[in-house]
Amino acid sequence: MVTAHISAAPGDFAPDVLMPGDPRRARRIAETLLQDARLVTDVRGIEGYTGTYRGAPLSVLASGMGMPSVTIYATELFRFYGVRRIVRVGTAGGIPASVGLRDVVVATAAHTDSAMGSRRMDGVHLSHTASFGLAAAAARAAESEGGAGGHTHIGPVFTTDHFYLERPALFERLEAHGTLAVEMEAAGLYATAAAEGGQALAVLTVSDHVRHAEALTPAERETDFDRAVTIAATALLPETIS
Repeated sequence: MVTAHISAAPGDFAPDVLMPGDPRRARRIAETLLQDARLVTDVRGIEGYTGTYRGAPLSVLASGMGMPSVTIYATELFRFYGVRRIVRVGTAGGIPASVGLRDVVVATAAHTDSAMGSRRMDGVHLSHTASFGLAAAAARAAESEGGAGGHTHIGPVFTTDHFYLERPALFERLEAHGTLAVEMEAAGLYATAAAEGGQALAVLTVSDHVRHAEALTPAERETDFDRAVTIAATALLPETIS
């Protein structure tokens, strides 16, 4: 099976996939987390690898940036490659002051101002939610690590198509409704999983903050997401998710 965006052969992907946005993060995850990782696709520089994590098969595939891109890759994985669970491991901007740099956010739901969801079902605003089993498994994985390296927050995020648009009043209202962070992919991934009969979750590292000029450097964004990746990979283990 070769799709328009993935050149892997049937069986090349494990049923469980970690999905960072950046291809360099995908390569780093393969090199530092997976055992016996092998490259299975690299169409358009979007690299995918399959190996094992603590004895269980696990793949990693970059998604690119934004809801359209993650929707394409997630659809092809679910529909054509037998993937059953996808966990996005990316970055997000913290919204409340209680969410600090390098904290991890387990996104149980994703509000969005994107029009993509409205195209799926006329007249219906879909609820973009994570798979409960995966979210619960990630919470257990975070608890078992004892909070080493930062705090873990569990709750909703905001998915938007805009990266640079200034909207302080909107973020104040989102915070008042319990929203933890802003990012660009989770709602698209959750909607795709629902449509394709799969499961999905986003486990995010806070790389910057919308309230003040505080942000990780590009180099830190490359390396300071290991705790989120470990939580996500552990959540996918059979003994954790059961």
